[in-house]
Amino acid sequence: MTQDNRATVRKVLIITLLLNIFVMVLKAVVGNLTGSLSLIADALHSVTDSANNILGLIASRFSSPRPDREHPYGHLKFEAVGALGISAFLGIACFEILQGAIERIINGGKPVKISPPELWLLLVVLGVNIFVAFYERAVGQRVKSPILIADAKHTMSDIWVTISVIAGLIGVWLGFQWLDLILAFPVALLVFWSGWTVLKENLPWLVDQMAIAPEVIHGIALSVPGVVNCHDIASRGVVGRQVFIEMHLIVDAPDVETAHHITEEVEKRLEERFSPVRILIHVEPPAYQSNHVSF
Repeated sequence: MTQDNRATVRKVLIITLLLNIFVMVLKAVVGNLTGSLSLIADALHSVTDSANNILGLIASRFSSPRPDREHPYGHLKFEAVGALGISAFLGIACFEILQGAIERIINGGKPVKISPPELWLLLVVLGVNIFVAFYERAVGQRVKSPILIADAKHTMSDIWVTISVIAGLIGVWLGFQWLDLILAFPVALLVFWSGWTVLKENLPWLVDQMAIAPEVIHGIALSVPGVVNCHDIASRGVVGRQVFIEMHLIVDAPDVETAHHITEEVEKRLEERFSPVRILIHVEPPAYQSNHVSF
């Protein structure tokens, strides 16, 4: 059975939510004071950080790994759905950043003004972002939470965005006004790439993509004495989080009890390799023949 780590996930999300709100307010204040398009775009990016934390809290509330009557396979996909929500927020942020940059090019705007104290405030923001990203990633990897890992990736992109923005504002402070506008475009690309990465990592879980190559499962099953062959092997889920395996097992057994012991040994070896895993085995007599390892 998969361990329920939702309490840990919620604790991390609440801590990072408070820190992200702090970061968002600082960026918005400094952005409005300076008139920096790239910093205002970065503040918008931080709005999605806070929204992602809230979405993660909602998803975690419903993502119990334990089955019930209505959800006999558990509720873990709720976390994957939450991660896809993060992708959607990132896509919206990317669009808003590009729209603002293009409008500035077409219509022009006020010159950006930045002072050393405002730059120091942005360095504080950068430090908070670095802490949040590494904290979330470390806990997410420890408890195997896709929502924390996805949010950490998002925050990691925020670090590079903030570094770019700070570099651009230093350039503006030195007299290169065009740097603020130019840097808005790579900020948008970094945001888009973060969203694509989160989508690519969570979509296979939602569409029941193969979790384990059937040839690997076939080899493990045939290593058990008494197994003649196995076929119609299927698997889904994510290795390390929760995997479901189905197969037809041809056994050389004189009675049901012997066949049962053989299937238990197959299950034991698969659990040792891919735990946590739930396995469904259909037993067939030794005379049965099939060469279809998978579908």
